[in-house]
Amino acid sequence: MDPYLIDGHKLIYHPARVAALVEAVDDWEKARSVYPLYVEVSPVGACNHRCTFCAVDYVGYKPVRLETEVMRRRLPEMGRLGVRGIMYAGEGEPLLHKRITEMVRVTREAGIDVSFTTNGSILPDGFLDEALPLVSWIKVSINAGTRDTYAAIHRTRPEQFDRVIANLARMTARRDEAELDCTIGAQILLLPENRAELRRLAETCRDLGLAYLVVKPFSQHHFSLGRTYENLDYSDIAGIEAELADLNSEGFRVICRTGTMRKYSQGKTYHRCHSVPFLWAYVMADGTVSGCSAFLLDPAFEYGNLNERSFQEIWEGERRRQSFEKMKTHDITECRRNCRMDEANRYLHRLVTEPPPHVNFI
Repeated sequence: MDPYLIDGHKLIYHPARVAALVEAVDDWEKARSVYPLYVEVSPVGACNHRCTFCAVDYVGYKPVRLETEVMRRRLPEMGRLGVRGIMYAGEGEPLLHKRITEMVRVTREAGIDVSFTTNGSILPDGFLDEALPLVSWIKVSINAGTRDTYAAIHRTRPEQFDRVIANLARMTARRDEAELDCTIGAQILLLPENRAELRRLAETCRDLGLAYLVVKPFSQHHFSLGRTYENLDYSDIAGIEAELADLNSEGFRVICRTGTMRKYSQGKTYHRCHSVPFLWAYVMADGTVSGCSAFLLDPAFEYGNLNERSFQEIWEGERRRQSFEKMKTHDITECRRNCRMDEANRYLHRLVTEPPPHVNFI
């Protein structure tokens, strides 16, 4: 029921990069040139919503943005060095960037796949005609099935819900009209306030022509100012998939991240993060390159700034080397539960640290 492997990982499709990581795991001279497959980029720091669950509220929604001319130099470099996918999302709303369409074009010209996670309330001029044909997927965060609940959770006006629905309709209409290969979906963070509206939202998404609705758990960010949902219990989730199963069809899926929800109350099955500082990175709206989105503003995870140095200089530089050494003994109990790289780390743990007996008997 999850053809996009949203509740899993895709490292098995990148064996060369994984092999390079395994070979370099404790050797900086080898690790220096193991570049990330995936980078999350925040085009702007500002956001037009103030969601109750926002993980990065502590960053402050600063009115800063990535300079397009800088990214015109950095993105081709990142593509040459092995970056394969960029998700434009981040600590702000990515579609607030006035030149985001141009940035999408430069990203694709660099050989890098493009995706978006957005609140969907904004569609810049030209985006549907110029950017949508170049985008692999767009996931819109809609955390309620009704206007009033949406307004309360997103801390915005009820009219924003109507605008998001209208924008999704415009996206799917353009996708179908131009026969675009862009997957358009939505996600809802499962909260006590919206639990009763899951079906209503799923039906709305289906009727809009979306490919999927993802139902995902909340995960408390250690640095977040908001603590409303800190003690959520996802142990009673057995009925969600069955409750919505009849909505599934060839063209639409409700993807319940029940595996991730079950792990929410469990401890980690690994003791070391092997994804950092190897396979992914985060670029903040001010140009800072960080090794992990769960530790934004922590100097120990900051490698440099794209406004000041090339991506290669940053990735092979001293600050990343220091982070590489730190991660050997980093206490992962300080990490966010169900972090973005959790499934990847479970896989890498089996490869690097605890392979099963008799591995040569394939």
